[in-house]
Amino acid sequence: MKNRNERGFSIIELLIVCVVIGVIVAIAIPALQKAYRVAENGNTYATLRTIASTEAGFYSQNNRYGRLSEINNILGGSIGTPSGTDINRGKYVLTMTPATPTDVELKDGYKITATRSIASEGVIYIYIVNQAGIDPPVSF
Repeated sequence: MKNRNERGFSIIELLIVCVVIGVIVAIAIPALQKAYRVAENGNTYATLRTIASTEAGFYSQNNRYGRLSEINNILGGSIGTPSGTDINRGKYVLTMTPATPTDVELKDGYKITATRSIASEGVIYIYIVNQAGIDPPVSF
């Protein structure tokens, strides 16, 4: 015969705790992912502001704007990791248009696009910086 004074949790109590933890996780993970995206978007925006100010200084010294690789070298590689003519920064890819501009093209201006396109998220974020400043972000 079983002793009724046994201590411990019943299976029902354990299941209730598991359900509560599951609900908390279901709410917390999307919020955490959104916060991560917002932080990375803000970081990329700040990087583009840094690129714009460095481009202005480069123009005053060289009478032309710098290529993306030159700006990354000036900033000690802090923009990101070079990958051909592009630079990877987290989930963003920074691209200069045209990819390899001539010195003559760089006297007139520059255009750098930061794109985040991850199929599982279903949203594409695009930031554009040029000699006039940073365009408002576009997402689709």
